Amino acid sequence: MAEQDNNRPRRQRKPAAVDNTYGHLQPQATDVEKAVLGALMIDKDAYAVVCEMLYPESFYEPRNQKVYAAVRDLSMAERPVDVLTVTEQLAKNGDLDEVGGPVYVAELSSRVASSANIEYHARIIAQKYLARQLISFASVIETKAFDDTTDIDDLMQEAEGSLFELSQRNMKKDYTQIDPVIKNAVEVIQKAAANKDGLTGVPTGYHKLDDITSGWQASDLVIIAGRPAMGKTSFALSMAKNIAADYKVPMAFFSLEMSNVQLVNRLISNCCEIQGSKILNGQLQPDEWDRLDKRMNNLIGAPLYVDDTPGLSVFELRTKARRLVREHGVKLIMIDYLQLMNANGMRFSSRQEEVSTISRSLKGLAKELDIPILALSQLNRGVESREGLEGKRPQLSDLRESGAIEQDADMVLFVHRPEYYHIYEDENGRDLHGMAQIIIAKHRKGATGDVLLTFRGEFTRFENPEDTRLGKSTPAAGGEILGSRINGDLGPAPELPNDYDPFGGMLPPGEGPAF
Repeated sequence: MAEQDNNRPRRQRKPAAVDNTYGHLQPQATDVEKAVLGALMIDKDAYAVVCEMLYPESFYEPRNQKVYAAVRDLSMAERPVDVLTVTEQLAKNGDLDEVGGPVYVAELSSRVASSANIEYHARIIAQKYLARQLISFASVIETKAFDDTTDIDDLMQEAEGSLFELSQRNMKKDYTQIDPVIKNAVEVIQKAAANKDGLTGVPTGYHKLDDITSGWQASDLVIIAGRPAMGKTSFALSMAKNIAADYKVPMAFFSLEMSNVQLVNRLISNCCEIQGSKILNGQLQPDEWDRLDKRMNNLIGAPLYVDDTPGLSVFELRTKARRLVREHGVKLIMIDYLQLMNANGMRFSSRQEEVSTISRSLKGLAKELDIPILALSQLNRGVESREGLEGKRPQLSDLRESGAIEQDADMVLFVHRPEYYHIYEDENGRDLHGMAQIIIAKHRKGATGDVLLTFRGEFTRFENPEDTRLGKSTPAAGGEILGSRINGDLGPAPELPNDYDPFGGMLPPGEGPAF
């Protein structure tokens, strides 16, 4: 009987059904949290190691959050951190009973023998906290995406802004010992020395401007500002044509004000010297058709990438800029103009605060991509209310909507046409008809000053002027530096000879730098 039972085939037990409906456990490491808190109470220097990584909300258990807050309060007040002082601080904060009384605090300190691994443990807690934040972010976006009343474009903006804000809060850059930095700096100097024209950055095509700037430098945020009708966009497009069409340097132009077709029409007018009105109505003379046919070849194939997305957010710009640099090797970005951008997805108490965030983000993007970013900016109406030649000169305080623009920028240039205000001579008697001043009001890496360029409004074009326009008989080397007269507080600019060195003052003929 027993033998028969042994030979009987056994019924296979079915595996238990897996229930996939339960929720996931939130990322956490409570034992590690207790170890870190215990280490903080036995080593007076431990808080300095973890303070940049951990915040009270980094801890999963609410009572651990309160204990860490007490440790932080003591450390900020430069008081000793141990079992007794932490217990006292918790009582002062009204949290002692909630954490479990002195017994829990004592238990924490008894869990570890040393603080040797506190940095490693703190990183685990920080990573678990970031994981919880990402889960919360994804849950909110998922819920809104299922809501039929949600505008998907707005949700995309919100998602991108929230994720950017989350990454900024959790992105830490460690310090670097100076030796490798010195090596990099010397390599840059050696590379610059090998470049006989003195240009270390992206050339503008305006020689005197390049003399001062050495070209637009990598990681710089350059603000080009001016009142309406001064020619900011024309100046930017003239440079874009010089950079992309003449020097073949890949660049991108983000136009928030004009469509791509309008932008290209102005480039055609600039390059072919055909009036914009004729470009619009097509009423070209035979010689203009011939000029269009010949000079258009200079634009065709130019590594210039244009984007006319209206209401571009700084987060969309970041995504597109990364792709342009990665896929097309873009070396410079222009934005027309900063005040039309937004930071959708983030909350601000004022427009000034939003513009400050945009400005800081542009500077951060320039550093991240290691390319110059040129952003056009409007000025407020302060210029219009001032009188006289110097009164009409724009000032740094005229930058519209945010002082952060001035602070974040490595360079601030003003496009100023005195002729617009019926001022036809400067204080030294120079003829200003058809002339524009490029006023370098801030230059973190070098000299400031004014550069005179010829403005040809009918072609939306800035040119290197001929010296005959300035009362001289020889051709100009691309403009004239008028000296540093920022906001008119240094007095009139002196007459400068041809051998003037903007970086070193007066030099004997033939001994100046080879620009």
